[in-house]
Parts: sequence; structure tokens; C-alpha cells
Amino acid sequence: MAMRMSSLFLRTLRENPADAEVPSHQLLVRAGYIRRVSPGIYTWLPLGLRVLKRVETIVREEMDAIGAQELLFPALLPREPYEATGRWTEYGPNVFRLKDRKDGDYLLGPTHEEMFTLAVKDMFNSYKDLPVSLYQIQIKYRDEARPRAGILRGREFVMKDSYSFDIDDAGLDKSYQLHRDAYVRIFDRLGFHYVIVQAMAGAMGGSKSEEFLATAENGEDTYVRCPSCGYAANVEAVQVPSPDAVPYADAPPAHVENTPDTPTIDTLVAHLNSSFARADREWAAGDTLKNVLVLLRHPDGSAEPLAIGVPGDREVDEKRLAAQVEPAVVEAFDEAQFAANPALVKGYIGPGSLGSDGTSGVRYLLDPRVVEGTAWVTGANEPGRHVIGLVAGRDFTADGTIEAADVRPGDACPSCGHALESARGIEMGHIFQLGRKYAEALDLKVLDENGKLRTVTMGSYGIGVSRAVACIAEGNNDEFGLIWPRHISPADVHIVATGKDPAVFEFAEQLTRELEAEGATVLYDDRKQASPGVKFKDAELIGVPTIVVVGRGLADGTIEIKDRRSGERREVASADAVTQILAELAAP
Repeated sequence: MAMRMSSLFLRTLRENPADAEVPSHQLLVRAGYIRRVSPGIYTWLPLGLRVLKRVETIVREEMDAIGAQELLFPALLPREPYEATGRWTEYGPNVFRLKDRKDGDYLLGPTHEEMFTLAVKDMFNSYKDLPVSLYQIQIKYRDEARPRAGILRGREFVMKDSYSFDIDDAGLDKSYQLHRDAYVRIFDRLGFHYVIVQAMAGAMGGSKSEEFLATAENGEDTYVRCPSCGYAANVEAVQVPSPDAVPYADAPPAHVENTPDTPTIDTLVAHLNSSFARADREWAAGDTLKNVLVLLRHPDGSAEPLAIGVPGDREVDEKRLAAQVEPAVVEAFDEAQFAANPALVKGYIGPGSLGSDGTSGVRYLLDPRVVEGTAWVTGANEPGRHVIGLVAGRDFTADGTIEAADVRPGDACPSCGHALESARGIEMGHIFQLGRKYAEALDLKVLDENGKLRTVTMGSYGIGVSRAVACIAEGNNDEFGLIWPRHISPADVHIVATGKDPAVFEFAEQLTRELEAEGATVLYDDRKQASPGVKFKDAELIGVPTIVVVGRGLADGTIEIKDRRSGERREVASADAVTQILAELAAP
């Protein structure tokens, strides 16, 4: 049944919503695909729901093709399974919790590892039942601290999550590859450019992990790639190559110097070059050791100060740090924290006050570049004083290392040493080799071929289905509006009837019926009161790839077909309209 714009539940907007920052958010709202309910929560309007369902269809077809079976769990879930895996606490404030009338604890599912695991445990008990892959397409809920970018980062979203269950790691490898190949086909069909990068498993757990990122200049994920060897990784997963240790037997002793008014790296370097000039070269930020303090808020509510030592020419990357300390949350180390830790002198903090042996007792982790034998200028734990020539391993040690410093273009590739390039993207899919974390926590075991109980090994595979709609919109638009790929568009053809001549509307109506009879889906602008200009603007904004204009040319026996993607227009004989339009729809 054709969608007629005279009765379609649709209102287009000429101005961008005040809270919309990225093109997909602006255009999906303006074109009448989604409507904001509250921050991070959106209604799918009829056009938007059609696009969402088309994305779901592509995902289903490729999941079914690898033998995965679809089911559907509830979104309202009991506390107990999440308590067993520790995630009731680990999720912290990121999950929606609620109680029923009997004071029972529930949550709105952010992800369903526990439910899938328990379902297989309930129904299977032999290795002969495996392998099996199960999936669902369902609404998920996460209490995002800063929902943004419309449906790209929402609090309620549609996700495809699937899980594989195998008797051993060799089986997991096969299941993982099957899903990976299916993801490649899915994202190829969705029609945007993407990269596959190494990733962190994070709170999900597990070992091998890869992300599928849609390339986008305004994407919230940063990744690096090596043009030489093909290495690619989310910055959170980059492993910094550690330099070799440096001999320090002949290194001069460290010495403390007055460095007044030097609480920042820039002021310190300027002072060093003016008062302690080197013979070989000038002092640089990379010669200094910067100690950054943060507060870790653990899921149980407890707080822990943490000091991170990085070369002074680096910054601590918040996302890299957050990935390393999950499930704890990173908070600022404020004035109240300094007051509670008087051994820490703000602006002049050095290794002597840090670590398990330091005066403050604050845990101290170092960047991997700070290797044994390297000499540094760093705080002397006294106002206006720094220590010069402090040697790692001789004069100070730390409690461990941490990958928290920013990764920059030009850094050495961890694989081949070539200079890395940096780019941004939007996470569209994430696949994990979970291993046995959830199976062990929930006691998922089956009898093997020798009659012995074996813990099942699992894989987890997610796709942001609703996010895919926004991602496709991000990569398919121009200054006039959306330009949907044909297989994603809410309709195959958008017929626009213009003017007031009844013959125009009669022909457009007949054309709509004939196209529908041939299996085409039609959006028909049959509004009598809207001007041609308004109709043309709406057609370009809505973004159906084939626009057919029935207007004054009909009197001369012609109509116009416009390709929304290329902007090409052509007139065709009205008598051949159906044949010509179907040919247009069949074209790549």
C-alpha cells in the first residue's frame, strides 16, 4: 500500500533542531524519520521505522545464512544472573535498575550474555548439541551519562546480539570467523565505508576482540592505521612499543634544583633552557615526566587515587585510561582530594611521593616508554622545585605500567615500526571471543565425548542496528537532505504530483498503482495544498533515490525522473513511465 503524504504521519522541518550537532541527527529529525522524546530517547516515525526494518532484514538474512537461530529475550531482567557474573555491580550507574511491587530487583537489559548462557544451560547437556549460534534483534537500555548525536549515542537503542557456544577453542575460532565474515557481508550491503580494527574487550571480558568502524570525520572513536603493514586498532587497544632499557651505571646522580613558578610543562621547559642549558641540545617536553592524578570510582562506591606517569610531551587520553581501568569510572582529582593527600604537592608531584613505597601511598603506574635507565626531570615534591636526572629503576620504581597516554599520528606502528596515521569512526559492530567467563560464572557445562563435564566456550557478536540507520545517513547526504542507498530507502520511488490540474493527480495515482502491482514501494506526494517548491524540497530532504515528477509536462506526454544520488534529470514519455521507472530501480 502506497504511502500518501496527504495522510502520512509526517512533518518535515526547515530548521535544524537546537540540540542536533551531527548531520544524521539534524536530517533524520527534519525529514520526519525520528522524533525526540527525551535526551537519548527517540520515537521511530513511519518513514524511520521502514528504514530500520530494512536494516534489520539485511542483518537477519546474513545471520540466518551462517546457521544462527533467532530468538527474543525480555528486556526486563532479574538481578540474580547479573549478580552471579558480577555485572550487577560492575555496570555501576550505566544500567537502569528498578524494583517490582514485591521489592524484587530488576534491570533493563543493556546486553544479554547471561540470558543466552542460561538458555543454553537449560536446554543442552551434551557436546553433540554444539556448536550452536543464537541471536536476537532487540531494544537495549543504557543510562548514558551524555547521550548525544541523536540515535548514534542513545539511552534506548536497537541491537543485534548473537552468541556462539562451542565445546573447545578450535570451535570458537570457527564460529568467530563465521560471524566475522557475516559482518563483512552485512556492512558491505549497508553501503558505507568501514574499517576493521583491533579493540579492547572491556567489561565484556574475553580475549580476541575487533570493532567494525564506519569512517566518519565526526565519529567519537579514534583509530590508527599503518599504511605499510595494514595494522589497524582503536586507540584504546594500541600497545605502545617499549624502548629497550638504557644502561645507567655511568649516569650522574640526580639533583634537586629550584624551579620557581613552573607548575606546567611549558613553564618548566622554558626555565630549564634558561637556567640549566644543555650542551647537546635544548630541553624539550619529552625530557620531563608528568605525573597525572585521577580518582577511580569503583562499582561498589569506593574511591581510589591513582597516579599516572607519562612523558611530558604526552597527555593522558581519557578513553584509553577508561578502557584500562574498567569497570571503575575515572573522576577528576580535585582540590578536596589534594587536601586529603597532603604529601602531594600540586604542580610539583614526583615519583618520591608515589607508589607503594612513596610518602603518599598513592598507586603509581607508568607509561611503557618510561623504561629502566631513562633519565627524567620531574617534580621534587616541594613547591617550586624539580629533580633533574632522576633515573628509572635506579632512583624510583612504580607499581606497574598502563597504556593511557595519547596515541598520535606519526607514532611507531606496534607491528612494523612505520609511522601510524589517525582517523575517526563510528562503532557499528563489535565481536569478541568471550571464552569461558560467563559459562564458568553460570556453570554452563556439557558432557564431552568421554562422558566428562566440559565448560562451554563462548563468542559474542553485536551490531548497532538503530545506530546503522544514523551511520548510513551520516555518509549519504548533501546540502539538500538525505540520499538513501536504494536497498535502505523507505520507498523505491517518490512520486511528486505538482500543480492543480486533476489530470496530473489522476495520472500520478494510476502510476502509483501500476508500480505497486510490479512490486515497487511508492511514496506519493498527493498533497493538493502544498506548492511545487515545498514538495520538491521535501522530496530532496526525505532522500528516496528515485524521484518522479508529474506536472505540466504531462500535457505534452512527458514526466521527469530524477536520480537523487547524481542529480541527473531526464524526461520520458508518460506512456513508457512504468517501464522507464522500473529500469531506473533495477540500475545499480
